[in-house]
Amino acid sequence: MTGGSRARAGSEGTAGAYPGNGDGSRRAQSGRPGPWQEAAGDLAGALDLLLADGALGVLRRFRPGGSAVRLAFSLARHPGLVAGQAAGLGAELGRIVAGRSQLGPDRRDRRFADPAWADSPWLRRAVQAYLAASRSAMELLAAAELDWRDDERLRFVLSNVIAAVAPSNNPLLNPAAIKSAVDSGGLSIVRGFRALAADLAQPPRVPAMIESAAFEVGKDLAVTPGSVVHRTELFELIQYQPVTDVVGEYPLLIVPPMINKFYITDLAPGRSMTEYLVGQGHQVFTISWRNPDARHRDWDLDSYGAAVVEALDAARAITHAAKANICALCSGGIVSSMAGAHLSTIGQLDHLASLCLGVTVLDQARAGTAGAFIDRATAAAAIAASGARGYLDGRTLAEVFAWLRPDDLIWNYWVNNYLQGKPPPAFDILYWNADTTRLPAALHRDFIRLATDNSLTKPGSASMLGSPVDLSKVDLDCYVVAGIADHLCPWQSCYRSTQLLGGHVSFVLSNSGHIASMVNPPTNPKASFQTAPENPADPRAWLADATTSSGSWWPHYSSWLAARSGAERTSRSRAGRKGFEVLSAAPGTYVHDR
Repeated sequence: MTGGSRARAGSEGTAGAYPGNGDGSRRAQSGRPGPWQEAAGDLAGALDLLLADGALGVLRRFRPGGSAVRLAFSLARHPGLVAGQAAGLGAELGRIVAGRSQLGPDRRDRRFADPAWADSPWLRRAVQAYLAASRSAMELLAAAELDWRDDERLRFVLSNVIAAVAPSNNPLLNPAAIKSAVDSGGLSIVRGFRALAADLAQPPRVPAMIESAAFEVGKDLAVTPGSVVHRTELFELIQYQPVTDVVGEYPLLIVPPMINKFYITDLAPGRSMTEYLVGQGHQVFTISWRNPDARHRDWDLDSYGAAVVEALDAARAITHAAKANICALCSGGIVSSMAGAHLSTIGQLDHLASLCLGVTVLDQARAGTAGAFIDRATAAAAIAASGARGYLDGRTLAEVFAWLRPDDLIWNYWVNNYLQGKPPPAFDILYWNADTTRLPAALHRDFIRLATDNSLTKPGSASMLGSPVDLSKVDLDCYVVAGIADHLCPWQSCYRSTQLLGGHVSFVLSNSGHIASMVNPPTNPKASFQTAPENPADPRAWLADATTSSGSWWPHYSSWLAARSGAERTSRSRAGRKGFEVLSAAPGTYVHDR
C-alpha cells in the first residue's frame, strides 16, 4: 500500500482509536479515540465468519425472500397491531408538524450532534419525523415475533434502510456539509466527488476508512523486536526478543486468524499484546500466515492444523521446553482447538501447557447475524464460487462487513469523506483491517462445512490430521475470552466453548467489542472484565454470578499464564537454535505480501 491509494476496511470497541485531526497523518496514532472510530473498531475484523457472503456478495442479504413473506403473514394475522402502529405514527407526525413533539435523538447519537439540528425548526422536524418512522418500523418488526433467523435477516435489511435515509446523509440538510462547502469555497464538494469516484472504481466499493499511507508495517506497526526463526510455504514463525532477565520455562505460541495479518496482536507500541506479554517475562512466538493465491487452493483445515502443530514443536525445540502454551484468535482458535483434539488422540496432549481462545466460536448454533444468513444451498454456492477462483479474497468481504453496522462503517465515512471532503483519520486497527489476506478455497470450504453442520459440537463429526475431533478430549486448562459488545461472535456463543472443552475453563468477558476485546492494553481507562467461579450450562446463570474487575484482562491472563509456564529460567538474547537459524528480522516477509 503506497502512494495516494485509498485503503478500505476489510476484516476483524476499541481500546484506543484516534480522534480525527483531518489530515490522516501518523500523529493521530497517539491520540484518544474519536467516537465513531471507536464504534468502527468494535466491529472491525471477524470477516472469517462471513465466508458465504464474501463468496456470493452482499446483495443477497438485501433479498430477504421467504422471511418477508412470513412477516407479511404474521402481520396479516394481527391487523390491530398494524393499525395501532399506524395510528401512533400519525399522531406523532401531527405533533411534529405542530411543533409540540418531545421526540429527540439519543444524546449518544453522533449523527445529530451539531447544534443546528436542534436550533433550526425545519431540521429539528426532519430529525423527529425520521426518528418517529424508524421507531415504528422497528417496533412493528419486533411485535411480529418471527423466529430468530427471520428476525435477524429482516432486521439487517430494515436497519440498513433506516440508516440510509437519515437526514444527516443528505448533503442539502447536513449542516456540517454545508459549512464545509461554504468555508472551502466549494472545494470540499470537489474533494468529496473525487473520493467517491475513487471508492467506486474498485471493490469493495464502500467509503475508505483509512488512508493507505497512514501507517507502515515494520515502522509504525508490528515493531516489537524479534526474528523469523522458521519458514514454510504456509507460515513464518517469529520469536520475540526477551526484555526481562528471567522468563517462563514454557513459551507462548500466538495463532492469529487465517484471513488477517498477524499484527493485530502487535499494533503500535503501548497497544501491542505481544509487547506487553514479552514485558511480563513470557517467551512469545507468533505465526505469520502466508497470503495464499490460486496455487494454494488445496490448503485445508489439515494443512493449517499441521502448521499449528509444527509451530508448536518448533517453539518447544527452540526453547528446550517440554510444553508450550497457545493463544489463538477467532478462526485460529477453531484450528488450534481441533489440533489440540488431534494431539490428545495421538497421545501428545502433554505438549500443550494451556490453551487460550480469543473471540472464538466453536458452537455455531445461532451464532449471530452471520449464522442467520447461512443455509445449505447458500453454503454450496459459496463453496463453488471460491472453488472456481481458487481462493476467497479478503477484500471482497469488506463490503459485507461494512453493511453489518451501516451507521458506523458506511454513513459516518460517507459524511466525513464525501459530504465534508475530509480524509479519514488515521487509526491503526482500521489500517490492519484493510490489510487483508486471501483464504484458500479448500479452507473456505472446510470452515463453511464446520459451521453449517455445527460439527465441533458432535464428537467424531469432524476430523483433524486423521483424528476424529472430540473437544472433550482437550483436557487441559483453558482461558476463553469474549466481548460483551461483540456483534459477530456473540459472547454467549463463545461461552458455549466452556461446555465443549474437557479441561478447566476460565471464562473472561470483556466489556468491549470483537477486536477491542483483544486490543485491550492496561492503559485503556474504559476497560473492565467479568469472571465467575463456575461455568453453568446457561450463560445467563454465569452472568448472574459474575463479578466485574476494572482494567484490562491482559494482566489477568498474564498471571494465569505465568502459573502454567513452568519454572523461571534465565532468558537468552540469541534467537533460534541449531536447525532454527534466524532468517530475517521481525515482522518477516510474509506480512508484506499483497
